[in-house]
Amino acid sequence: MKTLSPGTHAHTEFHDARAAVAHLKVLYDQAVKFLCDQFMDAMQDGPPEGRIRAFYPEIRFTTTTYSRVDTRLSFGHVPNPGTYATTVTRPDLFENYLVQQIGLLITNHDQPVEIGYSNTPMPVHFAVANDPDISVPQQGAASFSMRDVFDVPDLSNTNDDIVNGTYEPVDGIAPLAPFTAQRIDYSLARLAHYTATAPHHFQNHVLFTNYQFYVSEFEAYARTQLDDPDSGYTSFVSTGNEEITSGDQPLADSPKTPQMPTYHLKRADGSGITLVNIGVGPSNAKTATDHIAVLRPHAWLMVGHCAGLRNSQALGDFVLAHGYLREDHVLDNDLPPWVPIPALAEIQIALEEAVARVTELKGYDLKRIMRTGTVATHDDRNWELRDQHGPVQRLSQSRAIALDMESATIAANGYRFRVPYGTLLCVSDKPLHGELKLPGMASNFYKEQVARHLMIGIRAMEQLREMPLERIHSRKLRAFDETAFL
Repeated sequence: MKTLSPGTHAHTEFHDARAAVAHLKVLYDQAVKFLCDQFMDAMQDGPPEGRIRAFYPEIRFTTTTYSRVDTRLSFGHVPNPGTYATTVTRPDLFENYLVQQIGLLITNHDQPVEIGYSNTPMPVHFAVANDPDISVPQQGAASFSMRDVFDVPDLSNTNDDIVNGTYEPVDGIAPLAPFTAQRIDYSLARLAHYTATAPHHFQNHVLFTNYQFYVSEFEAYARTQLDDPDSGYTSFVSTGNEEITSGDQPLADSPKTPQMPTYHLKRADGSGITLVNIGVGPSNAKTATDHIAVLRPHAWLMVGHCAGLRNSQALGDFVLAHGYLREDHVLDNDLPPWVPIPALAEIQIALEEAVARVTELKGYDLKRIMRTGTVATHDDRNWELRDQHGPVQRLSQSRAIALDMESATIAANGYRFRVPYGTLLCVSDKPLHGELKLPGMASNFYKEQVARHLMIGIRAMEQLREMPLERIHSRKLRAFDETAFL
């Protein structure tokens, strides 16, 4: 069968990262335009005689020597001599990331990168995704079978084999980055669906919460920052991609509430803060982090409510997680429960210092309102209704001080995806001591503590923003043979 293609080009060597990314843009745009044009023609005039195919561009790197780099660096270099490659999508969205990662690779090895087309077909669904006026009909809706003419998403290229450590190199070519282009395109589409905001609005610092209370406080804080010319924040984006640039601008109501409402307090360089209300449960926590991970954020933190398990805790106390008891089970097939999820010193220090700043308590006095220890994450919201002997015994043996349904999932997926993570929770009930979360029981707590809790998360992120990238991306998160790109 004849194949219609935009043509191929020989790989070109680049010693300059910006020039390399500029060429990636040219190749990507050419492939996308070809597929979009051919798709529109096929929908209007019927399919051509033959197959329509375009390919993702790729970065390829070959070295015959070991790198001599600062051993404190956990990224920016390949572990062994050989050939490495990664397919690339949306180089416009990932421009800063690509320039940085390619630049480090060239510098650390004193070798050029090669840019050209890969042999991985670009699915037509992802090619047209950036044009709101084009959509791919469902199978059977068109006058021809889409699969017979265009490439469609392929699960063999849309998986987490690289980050899970199960990837088998093809033709001796090792991965250069943690995600393939198809995996990234899939997540970009899912992000827009679940959060009702476009991927380009997401910032490098992500706060997750499990309560809507935090959203109004985040918006109020954002409006004060937009009215402060020295804040560095440029705009605030709400669901439906509603964007304001001053504190007094109104926000239109979204026509419908997405599954995970998301809000972005933006800075020009992407170093602002994104807040995601993931709702309740480990499944939502996994879904959100599965897709946000492809954007390669510099940190994500959980700032939600939890059950306090110790008699010495009071409603409104804070819990800084130093360890996790994983009874959420949603990641068991990707990251076995026996894998320890370590606390990251840089994140822990930032959170503790943020608590001290916001509460104006220091040292030993912080123990009045904050405990550090193990947070247990459970997949059953009504665990209290079961026989108490087993669950309570496990909680006691683990030395857990708090219980929720999301924190361990977010931390474990951060570990899995090499995204620095942390958890600061606020005690909203004490089920083991008869203080259940019932209507009216914690209303004063919510009013007094929600703004303080959110502000601690914001202050921690602002502190992490000032930290050099090589410090925050800990070597604890890197495997034996790690990809060069973060």
